[in-house]
Parts: sequence; C-alpha cells; structure tokens
Amino acid sequence: MPRIARLVVKGEPAVYHVISRTALDGFVLGDIEKDYLLKLIKRLSSVYFSEVLGFCVMGNHFHLLVRMHTGENYSDEDIKKRFTVYYGKVRAKMLRDGQLPHFREKWSSLSEYVKEIKQGFSRFYNKRHGRKGFFWSERFKSVIVDNGDTLINCLAYIDLNPFRAGLVKKPEEYRWSSLGYHVQWKNKGGFLSLDFGLREFGVKGKKDRLKYYREFVYKKGGINSIDKEQNKGFELKKIDRFRYRTRYFTDSGIIGSKEFVSGLYNQFKGCFTSKHKKKPKAVQGLDGIFSLKRLSENI
Repeated sequence: MPRIARLVVKGEPAVYHVISRTALDGFVLGDIEKDYLLKLIKRLSSVYFSEVLGFCVMGNHFHLLVRMHTGENYSDEDIKKRFTVYYGKVRAKMLRDGQLPHFREKWSSLSEYVKEIKQGFSRFYNKRHGRKGFFWSERFKSVIVDNGDTLINCLAYIDLNPFRAGLVKKPEEYRWSSLGYHVQWKNKGGFLSLDFGLREFGVKGKKDRLKYYREFVYKKGGINSIDKEQNKGFELKKIDRFRYRTRYFTDSGIIGSKEFVSGLYNQFKGCFTSKHKKKPKAVQGLDGIFSLKRLSENI
C-alpha cells in the first residue's frame, strides 16, 4: 500500500509538530544520547530555515515544534554563511553561485531537516553502542499546527511529557525540554523562539512571555505545586480536559481554527484516499480548536 503524501505547506511559513520514535525496545535514550540529539537539533537549526518553538527528548522518542520558513527571504550571503557553518571554511571556498538555489530549497524542507537529525543521530548511536541497522522505527509523524491558541496548547502538551510520565515534579526540572531549556539554561544561544504564539495575547516582553507560558503550562497540566506558584502571581482557574485531548496533537493531520483547517484541507484534499469530503471536527475540551480527522471520544 503506497504511503500517504506528507502534508507540507508550500510558499509560506508553517508550524509543524514532529514526532519520531525509536525501533528499539525500552528507553534507550540515556543522558548522553539526549544531550547529543539536542546538540544535533541545535546545530541543524542554525543551518536550516527553521524556528524552533519547542522540543522534548524522552527515553524512546522526541517531539519538535518548529516553524519552517521559505528560502526566498534569505539572501545569497546568508546561504553562504550557513554553508560555512555546516561544511566549514575549506569547503565553503568551493561553493558556486549556481549551487545556491539547491541549498535554498533544501534548507526550507521539513523532510530534509528531520531526515538529517535522524540520520545524524543514528550514526552516533550505532557507533557508540557498536551496532548496525535501523534506529528509528518509521518515518516521522508531522501535524500542521495553527498559530495562537492551538500553538500554545501544542507547546504545553510537548513540555508536559516528562511530568505526565512521572519523571519530574515540575516541567522545568526536565532539562531535555523547551521549558527546561528556558529556565535552566536561560535559552542559551537564543536557540528557542520566544514567540510562544502569544502575540495574539498581547504579551510582548520576553520575560512576560516566558512567565505567561509557564503559568499556562501549570494550569494545563494540573500541577499540584501550582499553589506555591500562585503566590508568585499566578491566577488559578479550573483545569479543563486538556490532558485527555493530547492525542490530537500527534494523530491529526492538521489542527487549528476551523478556518485554518478548512483552508488547508482544500489545498491537500488530493492527498487523501477517502472519496468523502473531510470536515473539521471540534476537539472537545479545547475551545475553538478543530482537527482535520476525527478521533474516537472514548478515553
């Protein structure tokens, strides 16, 4: 049975939630492996036209929330600088102007970006553990994510992975996640975008954005220690059904407002085998957010 074509937005920036799992049994990603995978993501993100919004590296899979930009907005000089970062100064001298369109297209590709991350890590892991063969179980999943409410909900879902797994008492205690990177490493090197999808909320300052987002994560996660955080300025509200709707962020083709999902479906409807027109389905428990494909409401 042929693969269903990956949904990739053309000609404009788009946000994707990427998920990839290992083919090996157990939790094979230890501290050293997690550190290397994060280092690899950071390096490739400085070359590709990518804006990393969030990530989480777990024991057997990783999440990445990334906004891919088109190459048209990058100058030839910028392409050359990125080529030097990737290949080094010696090879950079051999770069010809006729090769620039190739790299402009390559470095705007989500598939190429994730493929390099996975292949680079596979080589490292196999060499370190003296093995051969596949490390990743299958091609990666990707979900097109709308900005605003959908983006911040998806980012919170990603950062809550270690907390839901019982690995930490607070999300920011896990250093291989975006929230942990912001809090523990103070976003070293400016690796992560501070957008958070919060422009729609009128949160403009970097510190205010991080504070708002951390508060958002605590509320969504129903974290017990929120009472202590509330004394620092949080306003506690009723916890919704967020934790029971998280699969929409991994199993939907497109997720966002009704207009966003409908618009992209019309663009991609030729990629689906179903003869019946798909309609956006409301995600119960996440107000104003719709999914391209309907999932069972049974929990």
